[in-house]
Amino acid sequence: MNFLFDVHLDLSMNAIEWNRDLRQPLNQIREIEAGMTDMKGRGMNTVNFEQMRQGGIGLCVATQIGGCMKPKGPVACWESPAQAWAMTQAQRVWYQEMEACGEMRQITNLTQLDDQLEKWSDPTAAAEAKEPIGYILSLEGADSIVNLDYLETAWDYGLRALGPAHYGTGRYAQGHDQTGGLLPGGAELIRKMDELGIILDVTHLSDDCFFEALEIYQGVIWASHSNCRSVVDDPRQFSDEQIKLLIERGAVLGSVFDTWMMIPGWDRGVSTPESTGVTLENIVDHIDHICQLAGNTDHVGIGSDLDGGFGKEQSPTDLDSIADLQKLTACLASRGYSTEDIEKIFSGNFLKLVRKAWS
Repeated sequence: MNFLFDVHLDLSMNAIEWNRDLRQPLNQIREIEAGMTDMKGRGMNTVNFEQMRQGGIGLCVATQIGGCMKPKGPVACWESPAQAWAMTQAQRVWYQEMEACGEMRQITNLTQLDDQLEKWSDPTAAAEAKEPIGYILSLEGADSIVNLDYLETAWDYGLRALGPAHYGTGRYAQGHDQTGGLLPGGAELIRKMDELGIILDVTHLSDDCFFEALEIYQGVIWASHSNCRSVVDDPRQFSDEQIKLLIERGAVLGSVFDTWMMIPGWDRGVSTPESTGVTLENIVDHIDHICQLAGNTDHVGIGSDLDGGFGKEQSPTDLDSIADLQKLTACLASRGYSTEDIEKIFSGNFLKLVRKAWS
């Protein structure tokens, strides 16, 4: 089993906003949610701590998420920055409680990172021993940053990455479904991130905001969960021009497993994994496209987003839980990727980026 570093999971949103106890067995969570209709994916979730361990995920980037976008976004959207901040703090306290339970361990520096990697050097043994899952804290959408003093507070409690936008028009930046550049205060936010050393996550930025942010920000950049527009033509994906710029900046893109972003022609609310035949093989089309643009395997990883507001109804047919990401080993090998390539895609590329940011 390969060690896997998943750079985008919305664990705390699932726990706090959707009342999922991720310590419970997956089937038990599904049974509890049977018949619920308040959101997509009820009774079909694919992520809990047990399945993360079974999938070799000893390290993840775990989000806080609470916005006040207009028009209102599909998830985690509140009426004021104060409410959004309060939600992110509830989520932070949940992570702390999971640390107290021995399920998780926050990683904020290289010493902690090296210790976590040592504990998970044998992922199978670590899973059997129920070693804590390491998490690096990220904020998806910056609306909850009431002012820049709050960003300093967040850095002090361990925030290490931030994406300025989500859906819609945020307080600092436009989401991918909008047009236009950074909003008042957006440039100052990005400069403050640069000063503090917070990694810039360009996922969800509108095209104009993407290019503006790259002009302003000089530090380490990643795209935690983004696929390729040339494979699936949608503003949520990155164009070849954007991917080439990210490659030039040494960035890494995390492949995302929401099926509408994996294959062309997906009709949301109508298409199903079974009707389209989407499998894990389809994500390799995106991975391979990035590798071909780069001329190497140094700029792609995994940011599954498998708990990001959907479940099996919007996942590949050959994925029952997040543990099935290990099947990517065979998918990649069948396309000619070496053992070294696969290790870089599973964890090495993003680990290298974290080391660069924290050195």
